[in-house]
Amino acid sequence: MRISITKSIKQITKVLAVAAFWLAVWQFAAMGVGKELILPPPISVVRRLFEISGSPLFWITAGSSVLRIACGFVLGVLVGVLLAIVTHISKIADLLLSPIIRIVRATPVASFIILVLLWVSRALVPAVMSALMVIPIVWAEVSTAISDVDTNLLEMAKAYRFSRSKKLKLIYIPSIMPQFISSCLTSQGLSWKSGIAAEVLCLPKQAIGTELFHSKIYLETPSLFAWTAVIIAISFIIDYLCKLFFPVFTCSQIFIPNSQH
Repeated sequence: MRISITKSIKQITKVLAVAAFWLAVWQFAAMGVGKELILPPPISVVRRLFEISGSPLFWITAGSSVLRIACGFVLGVLVGVLLAIVTHISKIADLLLSPIIRIVRATPVASFIILVLLWVSRALVPAVMSALMVIPIVWAEVSTAISDVDTNLLEMAKAYRFSRSKKLKLIYIPSIMPQFISSCLTSQGLSWKSGIAAEVLCLPKQAIGTELFHSKIYLETPSLFAWTAVIIAISFIIDYLCKLFFPVFTCSQIFIPNSQH
């Protein structure tokens, strides 16, 4: 117990030391520039952060962005899994859909934001962009996982006459889950960043991206830094929560029933 507490203290000390170092670099750089409009000192950003966070509108704005982008992330995961199943079952579907999914993955985010803005209302653009960034990653990982399912397990399931639901529950899901979780953890960060970028371009009401844009337009550099800090903090929180929600499976157990004749 004492060893564990000592390690935790050392780890916290290291984090604080690194943070203090970069804050000092930031402070000296701001002093060297001498213009808050270009580079505000840390204390100005912290002061502005406390000011905006004290308003109920701040929490509504942050919550709206999180909810909007989270909906897009969930939609992207569901569509990605569905497409992976469809393209695995049907070679024709794979032939037709695979190129489109790869094009979506290769197209710059800014281009898609502008295109999507032509097709849907600006309030929906961040969610759509979030989904579009998630779909290719989930599709690729789940498709690979389905293809890599152990054929010996499938032969065993056939020998024991597993039903489709039992085969899905005992073989496919445990085999696919590690890569599915990995794809979710990988795509959630990209989903968040692309959603915020979409907000900056399409300017929906009550959105972090909209506040960023307004801070830039009105030359409120401390507000720009403060909202950027909010984006980074929420990103870390989402990443932490995702790692709690998606436990990493390292092995799967298959129940083999006794044969009955």
